[in-house]
Amino acid sequence: MLFLFSITWGTVSGWWAPACLVLGLLYAWGFYRQPVNLSNKFRYGLFVVRAIVVTVIALLLVSPLVKSVSYNPQKPLVLVLQDNSQSIKMFRTASEAKVSPTGGDLEGAQTANAVIDQLAALKQQLGDTYDVQEFNFDKYLNSGLSKNFNGKQTNLSNALHQLNDRFVNQNIGALVIATDGLYNQGSDPQYEAKNFKNSIYTIALGDTVAKRDLLIGNINYNKTAFLGNDFEVEILAEAYQSKGENIRLNITEDGKQVNSQSIPVTSNSFQKQVTVKLNADKKGLRKFNISITSVKNEISTQNNSETIYVDVLDAKQKVLLLYEAPHPDISVIRQAIENNRNYEVKVSLVADLSTIKPADYNLVIFYQLSAASNGAIQNIIKSKVPLWYVVGAQTDLNNFNSNQKVVRISSGRLEMQEAFAQPTTDFTAFTLSDSSRKKISSFPQLLAPYGSYGSPPAGGVLLKQRIGNVETTFPLLSFGDEAGQRVAVLNGEGLWRWQLAEYQAYGNHHAVEELLSQCVQYLTANANRQRFIVYTAKHVFDEGENVLINAELYNDALELVNTPDVRIELKSEAGKNYSFLFSRNDKSYQLDAGTLPVGEYNYTATTKNGAKQFTATGQLTVKPLNLESRQSAANHQLLNTIAKQSGGQMLQPSQINQLATLIRKNGNIKTVVYEDKHYNDVIDLKWVFVVILILLSLEWFLRKREGEV
Repeated sequence: MLFLFSITWGTVSGWWAPACLVLGLLYAWGFYRQPVNLSNKFRYGLFVVRAIVVTVIALLLVSPLVKSVSYNPQKPLVLVLQDNSQSIKMFRTASEAKVSPTGGDLEGAQTANAVIDQLAALKQQLGDTYDVQEFNFDKYLNSGLSKNFNGKQTNLSNALHQLNDRFVNQNIGALVIATDGLYNQGSDPQYEAKNFKNSIYTIALGDTVAKRDLLIGNINYNKTAFLGNDFEVEILAEAYQSKGENIRLNITEDGKQVNSQSIPVTSNSFQKQVTVKLNADKKGLRKFNISITSVKNEISTQNNSETIYVDVLDAKQKVLLLYEAPHPDISVIRQAIENNRNYEVKVSLVADLSTIKPADYNLVIFYQLSAASNGAIQNIIKSKVPLWYVVGAQTDLNNFNSNQKVVRISSGRLEMQEAFAQPTTDFTAFTLSDSSRKKISSFPQLLAPYGSYGSPPAGGVLLKQRIGNVETTFPLLSFGDEAGQRVAVLNGEGLWRWQLAEYQAYGNHHAVEELLSQCVQYLTANANRQRFIVYTAKHVFDEGENVLINAELYNDALELVNTPDVRIELKSEAGKNYSFLFSRNDKSYQLDAGTLPVGEYNYTATTKNGAKQFTATGQLTVKPLNLESRQSAANHQLLNTIAKQSGGQMLQPSQINQLATLIRKNGNIKTVVYEDKHYNDVIDLKWVFVVILILLSLEWFLRKREGEV
């Protein structure tokens, strides 16, 4: 780092400098103009000292500025990003067994391990002129290179996004990505790659020629069906390099075959959408195994089977959504709730309420109701059906405050302010996934009423308002229980912004749907007045995901209590038992059972309240992840596009030894020198006063020695 100093006058004229010098000379001349008992050598020397001191003091009074400039060179960053997912080793070509111990060129592609060794050597090849930092990725971004290749999911766009955030405003010279171009999580990485303003070099792993393989490409189905009804399952059957073979498709329900068919393969790149109609003849969670019989020399059989779970219900929960004027939020709420086929949503104007029987519904949502609607909804409020108030610009706050006790908003006039959502840590009624909580905290603002908010019940706030960067105690989404009637309040409108923002960033609506679905599930959980309820966050958990289970216990007055202990026992298909004791959270129970081995589990929860014994049973499943085996042909076209749009280049594994040369020859990859300027008043420099003191002391000492003092 290099420092340079100079004097600048700022708003003061630079002509004060010679004026100060003249003042110093005149002062010294006046002091030493008369003959004194000093030799000319001493007199002239003391004249110079006095002139310098007076000049400096005069300059201090004028207050010039000292400009210091530091030059900080930053070496170009070379970021190395390596794919650590299972597909890298799962679909190697036969020629990948030929590896040079020195990493040189050989016929065919090199093994994944050899590629990692050569990437690790890039740091030495580039030397100290470059700052090389290494990362690997699967579903998440991790530091360093890895030869494990055990990632069960691939999210390249997330890795690029995190790198861009981590090194923002730094001198990124080049990004090296070693991958097969396959991804099964996140959005298209091409869009995230455009945020990098540097050259991207891609290392094309894998083989673009599809291997001999039969697989299930995708399954579309409704997760719920109704007892006695037929439902359809759409299966995408694929076959590669298998022309002339037959795809033998089998479907079993709890081990019993319910459908079987043969599909002739007519080309080496074959796909066919098969629609199968099944019957929901048993109530409860039904397990269906869909499989394809393997053929000789098939590269992978992991993608030949899939398991789906359909919850067969004998009745739907009904939700009534009342509104006065159209709003895009209404469509968002309806879609999110109906995504769970266990719920049926009726959307109606308040003016048409006379044609509806509120007693037929398990939940009523009041969307921005004005004073004109207050009389029409009083019967619904008194019926003890669960209620959800959505407050917005059209809401009459006086009636809102009098109709419920969860939240009280005091405001002289209804004005709206922008409020971001901030998930709380003490909410215990139900659990949102960590990914959804993170997404929600980054969503755009809602419009919330301006004013002061009364405090909801302790532990009843799921989302608080964040105004700008200030986290407030004002509730955004809160819940309460009023004499057995569950009530929720959302103090804001603009859910449509959340839906659009999530789709733009992640390509789905999972967080919005999970939030609204969990709210509805909690509000309607005791609609059938069961005394002891045990329910999982979802029926099917992915491998490696924490299993979350909730429980609620009601006394004779249908009030939540959690005094008794609640125990649960999970039993796997192999007969292994897992026993847990629920934790108490507010007035309910919650259990984080951690990660469980892949398989289907039956659970039995028990508790005792007074002399009454309660039991609840259910099923959950931990589903294996086999996303990495669904695609066997590498996507080098994607890698070539990413490299070309950035001004970089796609390389084959055998060309990695050219990478260091390409980076050195790239004229855009160079050291950047950052200039940092600081301005200080001269009077702030302590050493100036030290110099003045030394000069005056020296003058006094010499005059004293010569007898002039």
